Amino acid sequence: MAANEASPFESSEMLATFLGATPLLSESWRLCGQANTTATAIRSFVTERIRGVVYVAFSGIQMAGGSDPSWRNLVHLDSIGGVPLFSSRRNKEGEEPVMVHAGMLNLFLSLFNSFQNQMLGIVGNTDTKSIVITGHSIGGATASLCTIWLLSYLQSISSSVSVLCITFGSPLLGNESFSQAISKERWGGNFCHVVSKHDIMPRLLFAPITSLTAQLNFLLQFWHLSMTSADFGKLAVQISDKEKAELFTAVMDYLEAAIQDGEASVPILFHPFGNYFFVSEEGAVCVDSPATVIKMMHLMLATSSPARSIEDHLKYGDYVNKASLQFLNQRNFKQRNIPDSSYEAGLELAIQSSGIANQESAIVPAKECLKTARRMGPSPNLNAASLAVTLSKVVPYRAQIEWYKSWCDEQDEQMGYYDSFKSRGSSRREMKVNINRHKLARFWNNVIEMLERNELPHDFAERAKWIFASKSYKLLVEPLDIAEYYGKGMHRTKGHYIAHGRERRYEVFDRWWKDGRVTTGEENKERSKYRSKYASLTQDSCFWARVEEARDWLDGVGSEKDTNKLALLWDKIEKFENYAMKLIEDKEVSNDVLAKNSSYSIWVEDLRELRKLKAKVHRFPQQFTRFLDGEVVPL
Repeated sequence: MAANEASPFESSEMLATFLGATPLLSESWRLCGQANTTATAIRSFVTERIRGVVYVAFSGIQMAGGSDPSWRNLVHLDSIGGVPLFSSRRNKEGEEPVMVHAGMLNLFLSLFNSFQNQMLGIVGNTDTKSIVITGHSIGGATASLCTIWLLSYLQSISSSVSVLCITFGSPLLGNESFSQAISKERWGGNFCHVVSKHDIMPRLLFAPITSLTAQLNFLLQFWHLSMTSADFGKLAVQISDKEKAELFTAVMDYLEAAIQDGEASVPILFHPFGNYFFVSEEGAVCVDSPATVIKMMHLMLATSSPARSIEDHLKYGDYVNKASLQFLNQRNFKQRNIPDSSYEAGLELAIQSSGIANQESAIVPAKECLKTARRMGPSPNLNAASLAVTLSKVVPYRAQIEWYKSWCDEQDEQMGYYDSFKSRGSSRREMKVNINRHKLARFWNNVIEMLERNELPHDFAERAKWIFASKSYKLLVEPLDIAEYYGKGMHRTKGHYIAHGRERRYEVFDRWWKDGRVTTGEENKERSKYRSKYASLTQDSCFWARVEEARDWLDGVGSEKDTNKLALLWDKIEKFENYAMKLIEDKEVSNDVLAKNSSYSIWVEDLRELRKLKAKVHRFPQQFTRFLDGEVVPL
């Protein structure tokens, strides 16, 4: 099979087989039942350590917002417990923010303090290597939110503890931006949502609440009333066949409309995320493409009935018991010829595992649905190898900019690299440098976009080659971006560069460097190494932007009349002065910073003159009353 047509079915079958062969599913389901049985208003989760793995199971019979109608709404999700979420994500202009189900978030927040305290103790235990967070029904939604918080927390402390979230019949949780954010964080593999062929609950929120019947509101009470599994069974019996049919039809109609292409499609408020482990009497199949998940949700539910779509919500124990290695290997192909192609064989296995192989009308659309899940284009590793080749091709652009920097350092004007480019004319030399600057920006922007589209290996940003290459690029080129920004006066309309003009790629590279210093060993090297000469590139790529801000502060001293504001300006000036002197003392700056006519050298000289003037004012206050009022006067 060609590299650009790698099939996911073999890996999906392997994952299904792996989960069926390990105790992960059975232990998780057992603890979900235990959590439901022992749930109280104060404690709604249980923990247990099994053979080195810590399990945390959430009850599925908790209140989700009570009678407050806001529990049906979506709300923003930026941070939990002071821990910022989705660190690599930054909303683009016009992009929908990350949002989740308000009632489920409120439920999670009501449990958070207790969960956080226990997790901190578990993570702090050196024996903890793996954590499995699980939950049935609404407990699965709570488990997902807890997992997101824990992943963010572990990322912030650089912990190596692995985390897996397993949910059973969990309702949907967030919008499309939420799903994309999890994908961009490379957390999709940390979530496995077990969904049965007939269960309507994981599919319920595909349809908007307003489009469903009054019976749905009655049925939804199981989400926010304390009840046992037996109580849910009684509730299902109390609903008439007509009401069940209306509910089933409402969800099916909306799902069917949502998967259509073109003008017939309808918006979907909630989107799947992570891996979906579809189970049936015949086996299991695993997919991770949101579009494919939605279509499989529809195709599998279409083979069900209104009554079973409700009752199946309580039968995950039966499916878990069947999802064993022995069962998954007992594929009956006696009635079918095994295809020669491994791709077609994998596709055939997936169809049979989904439980719709006997539904002739569903086989063709199901195959087409699963085919869309295959990865198109080269694999992440091939993309990374290709990028390495492309990186070598852009080296000449960088080399020409380095040559320009050396040329600037040798000029009689003694302005240095930054100021020469800032005040450049229309010479061919500067035009070439500017073109190369844009070419390099396009290359690195493309690298980041590929990483966020999951087209590169999950550890790409942790590889020393790319950490050092991105930092080297940033130190060389960002001073030119700053020069362009201030040379064109953009700071007058937008504000200063660091807060208002800095490109996102530099912020990404800052994070790569920060997260990768332990991996590369650079932090220890810096502690043990002292420079004997000035750096070839100033180690703070925003140094010149700080100089420009300090220039504004210095100019402000001469015109500011408010003594409090004047004191604040002097405080900022002195802090920057100390910062710059420390960089120079440690030789963390390039020679161009100390050039006679550089912006920094001129700023230092102007500061010295202003201090002399200030000292004379203190010695002869009556002659300098105008200076004390904030106006600089000649001596």
